[in-house]
Parts: sequence; C-alpha cells; structure tokens
Amino acid sequence: MTSNMIKTILIFFVSSSFLSCNGQMKSEHIQKETKAIQIGKLVSELDKQIWRIFQDSKGKYWFGSNGKGVYSLNGNELKQFTTLDGLVNDSIRGIQEDKNGNIYIETHKGISKFDGKHFTTLKAIKSTYNQWKLDPNDLWFGYNANDLYRYDGDSLFELQLPRKDLKKAFGIDTLISPFDSNNPYSVYGVNKDKGGNIWFGTFVAGAFRYDGKSFLWFDEKELSILPDGMGRGVPSAPGVRSIIQDKEGYFWLSNFISKYKIVANATGYKKIKGIEKDKPQYFNSGIVGNDGNLWMTTYIGIVWKYDGTTLSSFKIKNEKEVVLLVSIYQDKNGILWLGTDNDGVYKQNGDAFEKFRLKK
Repeated sequence: MTSNMIKTILIFFVSSSFLSCNGQMKSEHIQKETKAIQIGKLVSELDKQIWRIFQDSKGKYWFGSNGKGVYSLNGNELKQFTTLDGLVNDSIRGIQEDKNGNIYIETHKGISKFDGKHFTTLKAIKSTYNQWKLDPNDLWFGYNANDLYRYDGDSLFELQLPRKDLKKAFGIDTLISPFDSNNPYSVYGVNKDKGGNIWFGTFVAGAFRYDGKSFLWFDEKELSILPDGMGRGVPSAPGVRSIIQDKEGYFWLSNFISKYKIVANATGYKKIKGIEKDKPQYFNSGIVGNDGNLWMTTYIGIVWKYDGTTLSSFKIKNEKEVVLLVSIYQDKNGILWLGTDNDGVYKQNGDAFEKFRLKK
C-alpha cells in the first residue's frame, strides 16, 4: 500500500468521523430546541386560589392563581405555567390578549408576554415625557407600576395620573394614613366605556376618566379611605376595583352607594343615589352581562344581579365554608365564571353556580 493510499484512507475516516459528530451535534441541537418550547406541565386540577379568568380568541381558557402561576385549559387538557417556565411571577393579577393573539400575564412583579411558545418579560420605559394616548389596540396594566402602564405593542410606558389635592377632596391625609406605604394613585381597576373612553380606579385617589385629551376626576369620599371602616371602627380602603356602565348609561364605581352620569359636554358628572335597599355597600368585581344586567361579587360569597329595578343575590358556598369571591367573568358563550380565594373556580349552570372540575 502506497503512502498516498494511506493518506487517502486516513482523510476518509477523519472526514467521516467529523461528519458523524457534526450530524450528532445538529441532532442534539434540534432536540434541545424542541425540548425548550415544551414548557408547562399537565395537571389534573386548578389551585384553590384562582383570582382571574379569561378566554382567548381561540377559545382557550386561562386561570390566574395567587401564587401557583397561570393555567391554560384547551378542551380537557389543563396545563400549568410558573416561573420555572419563564413567567415573571406566580401571583397573577390580570390576563389580556392583543390583536395578534399574544397573551399578557400581569403580576405584582411585572408583565409576561406569551406568544404560544415562550414567555418574555416586558420592560417599562420611564420618561419625563408622559406618553398619554388613547388607542383602541393598546393594553393597560395597573399592577407593579407607580400608577399604571400603557402598552402599544412595542413599548411599555409607565404613566402618571394627574396629581390632586386629596386632603381637601376627601378630608383625610392619605399620606399619613394607615396606608402610607402605598401610592394613593395606584391603579386597581381599568375599564373602557361604550364610547371608548378609559376609566382608572385607584387605591384611595378616587377614579379618573380619560377621553384621549383630558381627564375627569371623581373625588367622592366613598371612593377613598373610609375612616370608620364600613362600620368596623377602623379605617379601610375598598379601592375602585371595577367600573361598569349600565344600559341606561350610568356608571357604578365599585359601590352600590352612588351611580354617576357624565354631563352633556363631558367636562363634569352628576352623582345620583344608588341602590338603597337590600344591598351591601361595595363590590369587588363587576361586569355588564350579555343580558344587559349588572353582575357583581362581594368577597363573602355573594353574587349580585341588578336589572335596573331589582337587586337579586346568589349565595355561593360549599359544604364546609363560605366561598370567598374575587372576580367574575363572562365567556364567549355567555356563561359566567367566578374566581375565588379559597375554592378554585365556579361556573354558572342555569340559575346556580357550581364548582368547576375537569371531566375525568
């Protein structure tokens, strides 16, 4: 065998080995990439603390827990996502969807965007220029911001509401109150009305309506700190958590005490007595149902329905304890869902609400 033949054989074996190794590396790389997008784990039940419920444009349901991440329900397949999968935090405070089908998970530690494959954390832009704007495609967030965030699909802007003389308006100094560790203007609720205007309910600074050009401030005392704590003798702050507009055009700001009507030129409002009989003072979550009725929840296990004339109540309880209600949501089929602080999720069935469980 000549030296040239030996060199040729050696080159062949070296090349074969390299190509084999290279192919193996490529195969492993593909496997790793495939494995990377398989996030979340299949589970058989929801956590007991489910604070938020949402149905996306594809019909999939999302359930936000208070400490165990977010769950997605596709048919009968339930998957749980946590910080191990890239979620910014496991305590969920809101769920939304943009026009492109991306899901946004709001937490008290930041906002995660889910594109169907992986999570990314939105980074806020803090600027001296206040990027106030009203676009129908924008998303709004209240948690983890000094006041609130506006997201236009590209940038997350941290915004500040107009500062007001809260002591003069409410007769109490919110800065030296028992809640002085919190920002009075922290946004608790964000809702849009039928005219496309956006409303912000705050911790103790009342409520604001923004029409794209100017703000209208609702500085009513029932929207701030209550010195007597709703009869309990200690200060409390229910916060404006939910803003709903009834079929007659009146606005209800997380309480049954008053309702409001925007005056013709939209520069002011008229305050009118709310429901005076057989009612609590405040509700923590509310929606306008497809039937035009108002549906509202109180924490101690009661769902309220108001048709403009009659206020009806539905008590939610299991065999052991009162169910603590946090939120109410209506899906695309008109079914009402309840998120709770101690008993998972309840789903409407006719005139009753039943505990939701996966089909075995």
